[in-house]
Amino acid sequence: MLLAGDIGGTKTNLALYQSREDIRTPLHEGTLPSGEYATLAALIHAFMGQIDLSGITIERAVFGVAGPVVAGKAKITNLSWQMEERQLEQALNIPSVTLLNDLAAMATAIPQLRSSDLHTLNSGKAAAHGTLAVVAPGTGLGEAVLTWDGAHYRVHPSEGGHVDFAPTNAFEIGMLVYMLEHMSHVSYEHVCSGIGLPNIYAYVRESGLFNEPQWLAEQFAQTKDHNPIIVKAAQGLAAEEHKEPEAICVATLKTFVSILGAEAGNMALKTLATGGIYLGGGIPPRILSFLEDAEFMRAFTAKGRFSAMLADVPVHVILNHKVGLLGAATFGFDL
Repeated sequence: MLLAGDIGGTKTNLALYQSREDIRTPLHEGTLPSGEYATLAALIHAFMGQIDLSGITIERAVFGVAGPVVAGKAKITNLSWQMEERQLEQALNIPSVTLLNDLAAMATAIPQLRSSDLHTLNSGKAAAHGTLAVVAPGTGLGEAVLTWDGAHYRVHPSEGGHVDFAPTNAFEIGMLVYMLEHMSHVSYEHVCSGIGLPNIYAYVRESGLFNEPQWLAEQFAQTKDHNPIIVKAAQGLAAEEHKEPEAICVATLKTFVSILGAEAGNMALKTLATGGIYLGGGIPPRILSFLEDAEFMRAFTAKGRFSAMLADVPVHVILNHKVGLLGAATFGFDL
């Protein structure tokens, strides 16, 4: 019996599996808000409290966590949780607990994804057994790489989302200058994630190019999470009385898409991802119409002499929102 989890800064997906054959149909699964629990162990106990565990012995657990894992220890990047495999084994009474970087978990699932799990932005020309790369804007920005070893794909986690942000046009240069006035380091995560979207919006507003309507300011004042409001307003889905896309939010999302395209192209070059780039995380499936706009692929391929090569790199959006869970479970059964 295997317990698998995809532990994010915002939410946690957990599932209990009986065998590898049931990897897409777990015995039990659930989603809990991460921030409402003091520790990972407390969250898992809450999940297990929802299940009748009589006659069930959990032999192994694998948790994909949003942060680096070193020597069996990890800290969620956007939470205060400290985790250690041996302590979790004792706290949960599970003989074997493995902590896995969340992007490594997501990447582990990539070779198993079906066409129904993906939305293709660029068909390209995938090289047989070519390197694959994942760029995943969710709460934070995760990145990982898969390389072919002659028989299988091997996963390599990274913290590439925290490298220095490199603007590619005058507007983004102005945004970088603006952000450096408020923080000492500006990474891609600060402009290409759930954390980053409000930063872009703040600069777009401060630029004076667009007015912030009163109704939008009032909605922001009523909630801490501005991202759903920005996305819906950009799509003209904010509310019954606001059916037209709001210009300031459209500009914010277009800037986000341009930055995501540029960084996905950077990832393709740095890893020679001739097998394809996969956009994971919670944001891309919600903004497909913006990603299908020509600006994303323009930014992706705008790499000078290597533009033609990047035009051949397939780009897919991962639609399966349980991909991290699927990867954690796959890793557990592979063990």
